[in-house]
Amino acid sequence: MSGATNQLISITPDELKFQLSLGFPVLVELEKQSYCDLKVTNSTEHYVAFKVKTTSPKKYFVRPNTGIVHPRDSCFIRVTLQAQKEYPPDMQCKDKFLLQSTIVNNDADELPPDTFNKDSGRNVEECKLRVVYISPHSSPGHSEDAFKQSSDVNSSQAVQRARDERDAIFRQTQQLQQELEMLKRRRNRRSDAGFSLKFALLVGLIGLMVGFLFKLLMSSPSTE
Repeated sequence: MSGATNQLISITPDELKFQLSLGFPVLVELEKQSYCDLKVTNSTEHYVAFKVKTTSPKKYFVRPNTGIVHPRDSCFIRVTLQAQKEYPPDMQCKDKFLLQSTIVNNDADELPPDTFNKDSGRNVEECKLRVVYISPHSSPGHSEDAFKQSSDVNSSQAVQRARDERDAIFRQTQQLQQELEMLKRRRNRRSDAGFSLKFALLVGLIGLMVGFLFKLLMSSPSTE
């Protein structure tokens, strides 16, 4: 799988692909959300902050859209395409994403407003990512064969969907653990009641996610 690379970070994959169904046998995928996960890897010995921008902010939900990656570490960004009511002409998408990155201090709890402002004198690097819509290919005149194969296709899609959900939960758990580590650092500096309650709620949420992930792993289809 290819990726985009600059001096501070590398991004995999180098384009966002969203699966859409077109034509026989399923049409309802238009009504559903689709997502793509990006892996951001810090290839330096510094703490690197990132920010995600898009030309169509109303169509996509990005979590997290900003963050800090530790030296020689990585994190995942989930980009969700909101449910669409119609396809673009010829399945061509003109949407673009921009991921900015810059070196920050390792003790930064919150990013200053001018973190990604080039006019402030910071060295801000940028990676551009394009969006690609993918649809199953079907040849005209083969609808009967497609119908016979549809049950096998649906079964394979169900298995793949279960795997994707399992992997997504695992990545979300990793993200929550990263947020927990950040909260631990903040707790060492300030220990008020409201912050302690937030910390306890996050710990409980991580526990639920880990339990659900374990249950899903036990019940997911075998990869053999």
